[in-house]
Amino acid sequence: MSIAIFQDFLYIALELTLLFLAISFVINFLEGYIPYDKMQSLLTKRHPLFGALIAVAFAFVTPFCSCSTIPVVVSLLNQKVRFGIVMIFLFASPVLDPTILTLMAATLGVKVAISYTIITTILSILIGFTLEKLGFENQIKQVMVKGEVEIGKKRNMKEALQETFHLMKTVYPYLLLGAGIGAFIQGAVPTEWISTYMGGDKWWLVPLAAIIGIPLYIRLSTMIPISQMLIAKGMALGPVMALMISSAGASLPEITLLHSIFRKKLVFAFVGSVMTMATLSGFLFYII
Repeated sequence: MSIAIFQDFLYIALELTLLFLAISFVINFLEGYIPYDKMQSLLTKRHPLFGALIAVAFAFVTPFCSCSTIPVVVSLLNQKVRFGIVMIFLFASPVLDPTILTLMAATLGVKVAISYTIITTILSILIGFTLEKLGFENQIKQVMVKGEVEIGKKRNMKEALQETFHLMKTVYPYLLLGAGIGAFIQGAVPTEWISTYMGGDKWWLVPLAAIIGIPLYIRLSTMIPISQMLIAKGMALGPVMALMISSAGASLPEITLLHSIFRKKLVFAFVGSVMTMATLSGFLFYII
């Protein structure tokens, strides 16, 4: 098993590194071309719900896993985009993807896919604004400081690379730590164990599934066929959805990365919020 865990670690670490580098580079290169001033002005002058829907739409068209959203979150925070809007994107991006929703509709049914989209959208908005209302904005670490290149200035490829590696130096140790923990959990907790001990439709399986999903580094695209198999083995839709949302919305690699830009209080609030989203979604699927 140790060899398999090491192989999983290498795979996860390589995947996260490539994704993080690629997305960070694209964001840093395009940052000077994005009209953040106009965006911020538009979001502040309109009703907050308008900004929330923009954040959800942005999340919908950016097919990132939970870890890959971090460079975008850093960029949005650097540009002083409203904290609640940034948090809505952080919650919505890993769980909303048109390709995955299409696959979900094909395997689990159109009703499930539509219900999933509506529920995760509403909960992402509610939780994002709730964290803002509770004052969690002051829990952001001062680690998003840019190097020598001015924010908003158009960058050439060399400058974009410099900014990318500047960010990587801050978060890479967390990325490797998260990859190691995620690989260990992935190797130590087989899918068969979940299907064996979490079959049935008892109510407490929903919060339990939400808790179990957090340590598992499972992409949403991977969770679709796993979910289909779990349902076929007798697991109710509610716990399956809770497991899917918690594992896609927050993983240990992402949590360790978030610790590099958020203080502990906000990291704990993030994890609790994802578990809340997963649990509420699971219970709602019992009555749909």
